Amino acid sequence: MNWVVDGLPAAQIALDRKTQQTFYNIGFQLGLIGPDDKPYLHNHYDIHIMYHTEDDAKYRVVGVIVWPYSSQSVELEAGCNYAGRGIESMLHLNEEGDTAVVYTYNVQWISSPVAWGTRWDNYLYVFDPQIHWFSIVNSIVIVLMLTGMIATILLRALHKDIARYNTLGEEDGSQEDYGWKLVHADAFRSPPFPMMLSVLVGNGAQLLLMTGVTLVLAVLGFLSPSNRGALSTVVLVFYVCFAGVAGYVSARMYKMFQGEHYRRNVLLTAFALPGTFFGIFVVLNFFLISAGSSAAVPFGTMFALMCMWFLVSVPLCVVGAYFGFKQMSLENPCKVNQIPRQIPSQPLYLNPVVAAIIGGILAFGAIFIELYFIMNSIWFHRIYYVFGFLFLVFIILVITCSEVSVLMCYFHLCSEDYRWPWRAFATAGASGFYVFLYSIVYYARKLHIGNLSSTILYFGWSCALSVLFTILTGTVGYIATLFFVRKIFQSIKVD
Repeated sequence: MNWVVDGLPAAQIALDRKTQQTFYNIGFQLGLIGPDDKPYLHNHYDIHIMYHTEDDAKYRVVGVIVWPYSSQSVELEAGCNYAGRGIESMLHLNEEGDTAVVYTYNVQWISSPVAWGTRWDNYLYVFDPQIHWFSIVNSIVIVLMLTGMIATILLRALHKDIARYNTLGEEDGSQEDYGWKLVHADAFRSPPFPMMLSVLVGNGAQLLLMTGVTLVLAVLGFLSPSNRGALSTVVLVFYVCFAGVAGYVSARMYKMFQGEHYRRNVLLTAFALPGTFFGIFVVLNFFLISAGSSAAVPFGTMFALMCMWFLVSVPLCVVGAYFGFKQMSLENPCKVNQIPRQIPSQPLYLNPVVAAIIGGILAFGAIFIELYFIMNSIWFHRIYYVFGFLFLVFIILVITCSEVSVLMCYFHLCSEDYRWPWRAFATAGASGFYVFLYSIVYYARKLHIGNLSSTILYFGWSCALSVLFTILTGTVGYIATLFFVRKIFQSIKVD
């Protein structure tokens, strides 16, 4: 159960077995499983409210501790003192009929030396802080490994390729091309389903900016845990405000692909992804309502979200798309042939599925340790506040996705395979698939959910977040690869 007193959550005192330090574990148990494997309901609470004063005139609450007990009988004359009672006096609910339950509580006000400014220190306890540093080191090792490969394979080999191509072009214009220069007339061919790719990249740019700006504010200390709901509010506001970025990027991409259905592009960017996830949100919310959960979102809040979507997000998306289509189309460094070039047979490691598996696991490897703490904060109601670590991991994730996509794209081009746009998106975006697999492992090993509704809610939200993560990382990989491909073909002389 969760209570809030003067902005502070009620907690139980817990012991970290590794460090032997006590801390405030937010929330308290609704009941307990006795030695006889029967469930017993807590119906009495000893509430200890710690307060602090500087001048004996103003008193401020700096901590709330709850000691729950279970008792069959109410003893008001004894001061409701149930500590040390045996199992025979605990309250067991009748599974075949109704059980009358009387709830009681005691409140004790205890003076505390904890100052108001440090009242959250006992709540914000870091389990194994060294693991966070290990996460950073693990991510940095992956980035350094990829950077080394980029430096040795791309910079050296690519520099030699460009110099050789330009030298051959000056000496003998009839010299036959080879390597990635062979696909210069097909590298900028419009990919299959250009509408879908432009919409995904536009929405991914929106998610990328929303995540980056939110983490910057969190690192600067604007998202204090004392302000309940601040993080979710800021995420929602930034997502709505950056809808103009989604419209602009989607329009520029679609115009570069020489698409003709401009209105359809704007409508899909504004409604496809937000509408899909709003529908998932409504369906999952009905499960909460049917279960009588207090976490269910009321219809008034849902109506307010729809107003933000239609009155703010959609107009901003339309305005961004208008400016995007007004801009000049990105000129390709090389002309595109009318007849596509035949693609030779590819080695196994360049198979689209294999390449996505390799690229996705590298990107996932940069964040999987920090992902464990984030999931703990979501499903075990723990406060996550080490945003400095998370911001570093986010930067490393962006670098990893960019380098993996660029590296695999170079291998594809050298094998005369010019179908890089969707593969660049999938190579980095496959990390979302690993996030969903990790959520399945987390469900099996950490959670003990015994009803169908909770299971549907867990996997529903896990799937939704994994898809959003796929779109975000896929966008990073595509934009980095687009910049890389344009840069290398601008550096060579083509007839």
